[in-house]
Amino acid sequence: MLNEPIAYWTFDEGRGNQATDSVSGKVDTIQFALSKGRFQAPRDPVWAAGVKGKALSFDGYSTFIHRPAPLAAQPSENLTITAWVAPRTYDYGAENRLSAIVNQHNRERKEGYILGLFKHGAWSFQAGADGEWLETWSSESLPLHRWSFVSAVFAGSEGRVSLYLNGRLTAETAAGQPLKITPSSADLLIGRNNDGVILAEAFIMNNFDGWMDELAIYDRALTEAEIHQRYEQDLRGHGGVIPPIDRKAMEIPRQYFAADRHRPQYHMNPPGHWMNEPHAPLYFGGQYHLFYQQNPQGPFYHYIHWGHAVSPDLVHWRDLPTALSPEAGLDPDGIWSGSASYDPVGLPVLFYTIGNNGETPNQSIGLARSSFSEDGDIDLTSWIKHPIPIVRQERGTGLFGEFRDPFVWKEDGIYYMLVGTGAGGQEEGGTALVYTSSDMLDWEYRGPLYISDYDKYPYLGKAWELPVLLPLPLEGKEGAGSGKHVLLISPWGEGAKVEVNYWIGAWDPETCRFHPDHEEPGLIDVGDFHFTGPSGMVDPRTGRSLVFTIAQGERTPEIDYDCGWAHGAGMPVSLYLRTDGRLGVEPVEETALLRGRRLLSAAGSSLEEINRQLAGVSGDMLEIILSFNSCQAEQVGISLRRSPDGAEETIIRFNRPEQRLEVDRTNTTLDERERTRGIQGGDLPIGEETLRLHIFVDRSLIECYAGGLKSLTTRAYPSRLDALGLLLWADGPAEQIDMDVWEMGPAYPTH
Repeated sequence: MLNEPIAYWTFDEGRGNQATDSVSGKVDTIQFALSKGRFQAPRDPVWAAGVKGKALSFDGYSTFIHRPAPLAAQPSENLTITAWVAPRTYDYGAENRLSAIVNQHNRERKEGYILGLFKHGAWSFQAGADGEWLETWSSESLPLHRWSFVSAVFAGSEGRVSLYLNGRLTAETAAGQPLKITPSSADLLIGRNNDGVILAEAFIMNNFDGWMDELAIYDRALTEAEIHQRYEQDLRGHGGVIPPIDRKAMEIPRQYFAADRHRPQYHMNPPGHWMNEPHAPLYFGGQYHLFYQQNPQGPFYHYIHWGHAVSPDLVHWRDLPTALSPEAGLDPDGIWSGSASYDPVGLPVLFYTIGNNGETPNQSIGLARSSFSEDGDIDLTSWIKHPIPIVRQERGTGLFGEFRDPFVWKEDGIYYMLVGTGAGGQEEGGTALVYTSSDMLDWEYRGPLYISDYDKYPYLGKAWELPVLLPLPLEGKEGAGSGKHVLLISPWGEGAKVEVNYWIGAWDPETCRFHPDHEEPGLIDVGDFHFTGPSGMVDPRTGRSLVFTIAQGERTPEIDYDCGWAHGAGMPVSLYLRTDGRLGVEPVEETALLRGRRLLSAAGSSLEEINRQLAGVSGDMLEIILSFNSCQAEQVGISLRRSPDGAEETIIRFNRPEQRLEVDRTNTTLDERERTRGIQGGDLPIGEETLRLHIFVDRSLIECYAGGLKSLTTRAYPSRLDALGLLLWADGPAEQIDMDVWEMGPAYPTH
């Protein structure tokens, strides 16, 4: 019979925000960001099915248990820790610190102990003893999405440290003399490192991400037989076999964020936590696939994976497991942006930026193939990486060290790849390098696509990110080519203003050069930074050139911490060449599939008449189509997310004499902690044409598409729950107004 531990958390509560140490009877509060209830009703931490009873799910950034040092026993001569853990992701290992399972330590002072995980499933027990910091590392890594029984034994009287995985010895170190753990004044933490690296003010790194069950601490050194006995006892209810975990059950629960009053609901976004640009769109098996830069460990930029979602129609989405994750060797430090294409038999292939800080430059181009031909999975949930980079940057090609975001397409049997970089000269700006291949593995360098003039346009930066080259269909003639292409880029580096810039011009596949019709680039969106991170595809169903972007948030790290999510995608847009030679920009027509009840339909009405009707209209998930057909006013606009007294409102307005579209966020929120402030906008050159606005309001996300020429993307985070109204306004007579308003349904299943 095993001796009793001195502390034991079974995590069998299965609900609530407390966990009881069954030995001492102490009740510990589980820290969890959503327990604060800042933007929705308070939520308890996530619980799961354990190896025995229930288990606690740690979210990777905010879930942990904190016991003050005076209440935590600290064995010094002998110590054993046992626990069942199932990692959801692996930690980046900032400053080579462990993501703690349990710890009470200070590494710099060489005090206390920690048991935890590291990059790519490595795990270790570390302790301060006799003025030294001792580390023992397991020879076997921990798998993701599977239960593992980990045990660490500090046998101080023998001068030995041993690690066991599922009852088997995997590491042992011997000091050759007795050892004692130096006591630490730090508090005992479960799931969070005592000395985690601070990132972006609110966020502390080195947290455990996954499920934990049956955590026990002993003040003696268990024998190998005792550890194996404990392992077998825990599995008796499962026939001696470790119970499997449904990977879907481990995913971030999207429903936890659905009630957040600021979280968009009918736009594509991640289940929770953080995303950056969506990319690599493709169509396969009757579904649109979209990938995105994802940090699954929390709502902050850090260890980048590729998230994955699918849609039958570009507006209704379904979450899929992470498609690509960093792995030891090839891409240990991140899976950065890229694109998708098809191999010669039509199967999808992903091209991505390898992050490897052990190489110079730390960026190269990787390839991953779908396993569809073997498993027939049309969701494309399994990808097989090519074992080595397919393209590396050579010195003398571009701005050395900046080499990322491949964009790949096939044309007349040849694969073309653009890679974002800079020209490399002192006064030269950004460019995209062109490579060609016949098999997607062997690539020939063909030179720079086009180099921006840094002296004239310093806002284009010293390098480009996310280059996209798409053919432009003719307006009103879906699938009919215009002979023109559009080149989209995102500036990077000194002087860069992060916007989606574009040129219309001619693409020459023989010379691999782009010849713009205009030297100065245009802007698609005038909302200042919110519409960024372009990716694109030619829709094989319709021939449309589609562009996907991120809809940036604008909040402090402290707010992102409390709400548990950051950023999302904008509506997919269709680009085309207008009959007047300008770039046409419209949201995809499939957005109409999200419409619910029509709240207002007015044609040829006066501003006053419509406002009388709008008095009974409210909502934070709306689509609005608005036309000012006869208007003597110089300025017209619409107030959105408006409180009844107008104390909070966000105003979209058009100044005809100045031909300028703006958003006024002076009174967007009364919450002084929010960053949304000021007036943003840009040129909307429609002349005397009728002003037509197509507006999407999705809680905090507002998008306005104007006259088929420009978009304006912005954010609004009202503090008042009644900031749901609409109001038209003008500085003069405004007649003959058409207006339709619909409720919008969610983009994701609501179960």
